[in-house]
Amino acid sequence: MNLLAKIKTIQIPPALRSRNYRLFFAGQGLSLIGSWMTQVATVWLVYNLSDSPWMLGVVGFTSQIPTLILLPFAGVLIDRWNRHRVIIATQILAMVQSLALAFLALTGVVNIWQILVLSFFQGAINAFDAPARQAFVPELVEKKEDLANAIALNASMFNGARLIGPAIAGLLIATVGPSYCFLIDGLSYIAVIAGLLAMQIKARKIAATNTKPLQRLKEGFVYAFGFPPIRAILLLLALVSFAGMSHTVLVPIFATKILQGDAQTLGFLMAASGVGAFGGAIYLISRKSIVGLGKLIAMSPAIMGFGLIGFGLSRVLWLSLIMMLFVGFGFIIQFAGGNTFLQTIVEDDKRGRVMSIYTMAFFGVTPFGNLVAGGLANYIGAPNTVIIGGIICVIGSIVFTKQLPALKNLVRPLYQKMGLIPQ
Repeated sequence: MNLLAKIKTIQIPPALRSRNYRLFFAGQGLSLIGSWMTQVATVWLVYNLSDSPWMLGVVGFTSQIPTLILLPFAGVLIDRWNRHRVIIATQILAMVQSLALAFLALTGVVNIWQILVLSFFQGAINAFDAPARQAFVPELVEKKEDLANAIALNASMFNGARLIGPAIAGLLIATVGPSYCFLIDGLSYIAVIAGLLAMQIKARKIAATNTKPLQRLKEGFVYAFGFPPIRAILLLLALVSFAGMSHTVLVPIFATKILQGDAQTLGFLMAASGVGAFGGAIYLISRKSIVGLGKLIAMSPAIMGFGLIGFGLSRVLWLSLIMMLFVGFGFIIQFAGGNTFLQTIVEDDKRGRVMSIYTMAFFGVTPFGNLVAGGLANYIGAPNTVIIGGIICVIGSIVFTKQLPALKNLVRPLYQKMGLIPQ
């Protein structure tokens, strides 16, 4: 078979056949690389300015607490607003934030309070951007059956950037300093804004309603927590976000104090987590159906938890990198798997509110985990703090697994109605 024939036999992922989704995928991919560079550069800069595990936790808390406060209201508004325009606005504001941080760092006047203010601003932006992007994905694919593939591709894009971004950041920090990470991130938003402006989006029908915003907010919570399968997914993600994701603010301590490394070591550790997550996303893309996803969601916190325990115990770089692979793989299976499940079964007029609650379970709970982890690391050390987080993740996996048979019985009628399984 010649090369041309081979190329013709290669099937692109179904979601990429939709022009709007292709534009979204390409623009977000470039922008997310810059975002991960900024995240790594920020924790490195804060640690160098303060030499304090507690301050790492404070910055992590400040960057995400606005998300917790604003997300429920953002979900109500996103169900009523044009999601396309919301995302364009949030991306422009995020670009301004990154360029402001780059200016302060390049001029050498940056300090902790400025980072805290800009982190708070970015958290407020994320409160509207994250649920809007989640709820916007179904509008980008031309066929509903391509939605699960689009969500899995989003996860691969996010974690491909998580692989590339930290590695580039580690090299840049070691050679020219963190300032250029912020500058590249700011400029990368040009790609995603251009892609969004080039889209041709059909006007979404928004049903007229006289319901007050607070009543709609209550409806969203009642809908999400009134159905046990959705409630279980949200609570599991919140637990893992609190106990497991707090390791991200402590990684600079492992890179320098535990493994005796530098900025490149930090980049390698973050990239290793990205490799594991990217592998998990690719696996989800290869799945043909949402059926059976519950078992994967149940197992994933345990995989992440054992990875965190091993990472906390490790004192050599090669073993730490391997453990970070498991951490990244376990988390993305749960996060993207739960996202796919919710997007499949949720009613469209409640999608924004449910996805805002889902995003809140991650972004809104993580800052409290960061704060607790930063404070705890001051007393018992970063390794013991991470190990405790891993144990909690394993316990969460066990509890969810025990609930799984009952949850499946509740979901089965929905799958039959959608034609995913036979009557």
